[in-house]
Amino acid sequence: MPSAGTVHLSHIQSIVFHDDAQKPACKFACISAGLGLLPREAMAQAKTLKEQIVGAWTLVSWVQIRPDGTKNYRFVNNPKGVNMFSHAGRFSLIIMKADLPKISSNDAMKPTAEEAEAIVIGSIAYYGTYSVDEAAKSLTLQLDGTTLTNQLGIPQKRNIDSIGANEMHYSNPTGVGGTGKIDVVWKRA
Repeated sequence: MPSAGTVHLSHIQSIVFHDDAQKPACKFACISAGLGLLPREAMAQAKTLKEQIVGAWTLVSWVQIRPDGTKNYRFVNNPKGVNMFSHAGRFSLIIMKADLPKISSNDAMKPTAEEAEAIVIGSIAYYGTYSVDEAAKSLTLQLDGTTLTNQLGIPQKRNIDSIGANEMHYSNPTGVGGTGKIDVVWKRA
């Protein structure tokens, strides 16, 4: 026996419809209405990983865990960045420290040695194509251009550790030169 407050589809059908031919339409309407009540995250799970990734993301955090277990916050505590993925399999990424120095000469071609070093250490940008491995929950980036040219020609694998409607956490299992795992958290822009 159903508990108080429980309503079964057959009960609704018997109250609303007297004709058996109308019952399938009622089932469809009730199921459709019920799907609209599902949480957004549940509906997102029905999407493929690629469909969930597509869009613009802003950086929340970036941390490198070195082989000895120490952590490197290359872009400090308040990094800035954006990562964009298109439906067509193109992407672009830029990450930087929030406090990059201004170039004192006001000429991008004439930074001081200290300014140039701070900008190179405090920022990275790259773009290219990406593919998604749904089964492995990973994506592979093929770079067409990057500020760290050592990355060109090397497929860049990212493991999707978690993804929801508004947040994505992925990791790079091996930073360039085997410098340790990099964990990155993004929020949907």
